[in-house]
Amino acid sequence: MAKSTSAPAETAPVADFEHSLDELEQLVARMEGGEMSLDESLSAFERGIGLYRHCQQALDQAELRVRLLLDPEAPDKAEPFEPGKEP
Repeated sequence: MAKSTSAPAETAPVADFEHSLDELEQLVARMEGGEMSLDESLSAFERGIGLYRHCQQALDQAELRVRLLLDPEAPDKAEPFEPGKEP
């Protein structure tokens, strides 16, 4: 029963990250279109900054989870994964 309870909690941050990233990409596309007023652009920029910070926080949490999985005793000493580098 604990597995089914924890599974949605683990997928929710990922789904929330994906939703925020998608909204941020749409917002950037609208801003790049150049058809927004200055007030709309400022509001969109403010919303974009909030979405960016939310996404960055989610990525930081994911990195911490990976570090904890790699070395639960010393997560600060876990080395980041570098593609192409031999362990």
